[in-house]
Amino acid sequence: MSEKFDIGLGHNDYTLRKQGDSDFVSFWSDQAKNLHWFSTWHKTLDWRPPFAKWFVGGTINASYNALDVHQSAKSDKPAIFWEGENGDSKTYTYGDLFIEVQKFSNVLKSLGVTKGDRVTIYLPMVPELPIAMLACARIGAIHTVIFSGFSSASIKDRIEDSKSKIVITADGGYRRGKIVKLKEVIDDAIEGFDFVEHVVVLERTKNKISILPKDKLWKDLMKTISDSCDAEKLDSDHPLYILYTSGTTGKPKGVLHGTGGYLTHLYSTFKWAFDIKDSDVFFCTADIGWVTGHSYVVYAPLLHGATQVMYEGAPDFPDVSRMWNILEKYSASIFYTTPTALRMFMKFGDDVPNSFDLSSLRLLGSVGEPINPEVWKWYYKTIGKQKCPIIDTWWQTETGGMMISPLPGLETIPLKPGSATLPIPGVDISVVDEFGSDVPPNTKGYLIIKNPWPGMLLTLWEDDEKYKNVYWSKYPSCYYPGDYAMKDTDGYLWLLGRADDILKVAGHRIGTAELESCIVSDCDVAESAVCGIPDEIKGEAIIVFTVLKDGVTTDKNILEKNLTTKIRIDIGPIATPKQIYFVSKLPKTRSGKIMRRLLKSIASGEKIGDTSTLDDPSAVDEIQKIITKN
Repeated sequence: MSEKFDIGLGHNDYTLRKQGDSDFVSFWSDQAKNLHWFSTWHKTLDWRPPFAKWFVGGTINASYNALDVHQSAKSDKPAIFWEGENGDSKTYTYGDLFIEVQKFSNVLKSLGVTKGDRVTIYLPMVPELPIAMLACARIGAIHTVIFSGFSSASIKDRIEDSKSKIVITADGGYRRGKIVKLKEVIDDAIEGFDFVEHVVVLERTKNKISILPKDKLWKDLMKTISDSCDAEKLDSDHPLYILYTSGTTGKPKGVLHGTGGYLTHLYSTFKWAFDIKDSDVFFCTADIGWVTGHSYVVYAPLLHGATQVMYEGAPDFPDVSRMWNILEKYSASIFYTTPTALRMFMKFGDDVPNSFDLSSLRLLGSVGEPINPEVWKWYYKTIGKQKCPIIDTWWQTETGGMMISPLPGLETIPLKPGSATLPIPGVDISVVDEFGSDVPPNTKGYLIIKNPWPGMLLTLWEDDEKYKNVYWSKYPSCYYPGDYAMKDTDGYLWLLGRADDILKVAGHRIGTAELESCIVSDCDVAESAVCGIPDEIKGEAIIVFTVLKDGVTTDKNILEKNLTTKIRIDIGPIATPKQIYFVSKLPKTRSGKIMRRLLKSIASGEKIGDTSTLDDPSAVDEIQKIITKN
């Protein structure tokens, strides 16, 4: 933890951090003034734990702040460089988006959508997805985007819970050269749902679809509709969207985010973390179906009038150079992706990214999970050429935006590979024990957030009690995100994985993130995932799945012995795995999340269940064959 990289952008303004620490309420009040408000709030925060209302009395509109405010100065500036997986590409200026969003707002109105109605959006990564979201925001409808990899059963649960009046989908989308038949999935999901009045269908792949009585084609609806639609003046805490997040058990939780506080949080963190400039080209690889796509693909870049790249398909299709090709093509200056994706890129060696001109890059970001120090260093050296700060960010669907991150647009601090550094200004974060007392430096504990923040969820959709119990019951008046963390002697925070991702081996608690980080630090290993299976003696036995870097020729038996020895030395004999499997790929969602529970089911010989969100289902087949063989 002592290794530091002193690299920054020359900003040394610590004033905001001091203001945020001394009076977070007035601090966030000042930050909210960066947005356009139709009327000013009379109270910055109404805090009735665990419910917070920000900027009470203020009226605002997310679509207005994303589009209208830029029309006089930036109507001709590219807002989105869109790259389709199949080679299609298109540029939307801020003027183009302004027109399209107003037209689709009127389409929604013509279909009977009013303020507070829910609209489900199930689209591939195409520009019409943010257009639909911004149109909902413009008229005060609540959008609920569903990741386009979910199965009909998963979609059914979400649509039924939100009682969406309108569903927006496409005939299909491209993924790894194949057409994903989205319309068929929706037809199955909404069967028998009388509350769904219309289904709007975008033609993307031109595959044959059934046109049912509720269906209306996007292009037909947009042909003659007016391109003028004023933005609704909405209360600051008016719900902007519901985003469903799966728990370990039970039905998905509908995280509900508001408008004024959420936008304030995004505007501030995007500026601080990425030091955004008018000349930047921002590329975030997140799917809009997840919160990173909501916050840092749709809303935050547009609030700043930034230019961004939006990509439809798989990061390694048609080959492993696709991301570097896109970065070079659009001269991207900021790249924000996941550690999982980076580990995949590492597997293929340095020659692939080194064959592209990545000199336009000036900032690199990481999101979604803790980043291993080895991956951090590779990202810094191979992709950033040792000149780009690594913006390692921690946050959640529920927090709305970044909570822990280096902030090179605000201040210069030494970076430590594997640490997300410090909380953002105005947020009080601690690491505590079971009783809520701060733990000593370099001691693992539970991460908690001690004060409300503008981007926080309003509640869970129609379930205030679950909101209280899930997030606020462990520590009074403190938000508990469910993560383990550690704070070092410099006050830097180190995220150690989910507190529920814990293996219990012979009474000892071992974090999967700690184990995986140890394994990935081996020079031959590209990726690893760990799970536990029932064991009569130990309670749980450790199973390791490992992907080796390309070109590794060492005998697998020798590799297994080397890794076992490394685990015993670095973590302890108690962490000795029962079995190490070498595989060519790990089962992941399209957002890059490793499906550890799926691995556990396979290793335990249990029923696998729904695999519809997997990016490459062949990973499951390979692992099943390897385990059966052994």
